[in-house]
Amino acid sequence: MKLRVLLPERVAVDAQVAKVTAEAENGAFCLLPRHIDFVAALVPGLLAFEDEAGNETLWAVDQGVLVKCGDEVLVSTPRAIGGRALGELQQAVEEQFKVLDERQDRARSALKKIEADFVNRLVDLEHSIHG
Repeated sequence: MKLRVLLPERVAVDAQVAKVTAEAENGAFCLLPRHIDFVAALVPGLLAFEDEAGNETLWAVDQGVLVKCGDEVLVSTPRAIGGRALGELQQAVEEQFKVLDERQDRARSALKKIEADFVNRLVDLEHSIHG
């Protein structure tokens, strides 16, 4: 079956695979080529797949959606890291996701400041109108 892992900026994986294993809220699951069509909301975790020779590849994904339709499996996720041994993968995930989380925290902080400034200006405007 054909596996494609889609990130916002690129296609991370485009490969023929014999087996796909992923994690959803209710636990891990495995898809084989003759599996029925399937949709799952993925939780942050491992996406593993094997090629026809049995070689396993691991990717860490940060939530997403998996759709199996016919002979194709599509995984759409905002973040993914792959192609490394499990220990290296864990370290890379921690480092990259920590940087991204710090950026998100800064963005949230900036948004809160903008919202507070907007509310203050709105209050000042109302005071100037109503004296």
